[in-house]
Amino acid sequence: MSARTYSGTGVMLGRSLRHITRSMDTVITVTVMPIAMMLLFVYVFGGAIEAGTGDYANYLMPGILLIAIASGVAYTSYRLYNDLQSGIFERFHSMPIARSAALWGHVLTSVVSNAISVALIVLVGLLVGFRSSAGPLAWLAVAGILVLFTLALTWIAVIAGLSASSPDGASAFSYPIVFLPFVSSAFVPTDTMPAPVAAFAEHQPVTSIVDTIRDLFAQRPVGNDIWIALAWCTGVLVVAYAIATAVYRRKIA
Repeated sequence: MSARTYSGTGVMLGRSLRHITRSMDTVITVTVMPIAMMLLFVYVFGGAIEAGTGDYANYLMPGILLIAIASGVAYTSYRLYNDLQSGIFERFHSMPIARSAALWGHVLTSVVSNAISVALIVLVGLLVGFRSSAGPLAWLAVAGILVLFTLALTWIAVIAGLSASSPDGASAFSYPIVFLPFVSSAFVPTDTMPAPVAAFAEHQPVTSIVDTIRDLFAQRPVGNDIWIALAWCTGVLVVAYAIATAVYRRKIA
């Protein structure tokens, strides 16, 4: 990236962040739903679920964080769609900034807003019993995986925002992604599921990501799960980025 790209991206990031601060309801909405789900599972369903661990809040936390991120990236798609419809991209392209800066502004705003949501959820988790013995390096590893996961999903959101024909269509892409943690090891061990469901759960990306974060929080060896998780996140990120940039070039040509 050139100096002009960095400069333009900084300007676009500042613009998007100002929009976030002026409408904090988006961050609140994204945060409240996973928190409500966490409270529901911990206090209502937790006593009936056998997860094979001492505290169900500890078992539950990684999946809740992924659901929060999957919900949050939908707003990136929605904001990008609105920018396209308003014609502001044409104004950006008449300015001396790199054309990719507008996209990167939305993407980095997604990372920042989702980081705020994740931090708030962890704080509430501490109040309901979540505890971690992880050291600073393990926490940094968790943060790195969550950022990579956010980037991968956000570039999928960019594709949806650029391709959608309605505001609802722009954010609807997130529904299947939000559903994925429910068919993974996020809420119950996969060996408690019927064989066909367990086979899917064990070979989809959320399970390896959840298991890696859970092991890092508990200071257990992560084994091969971390490499599978990183491979999934990196692979989705690279493919989604390539498709998003191709769609963007075609859209603004």
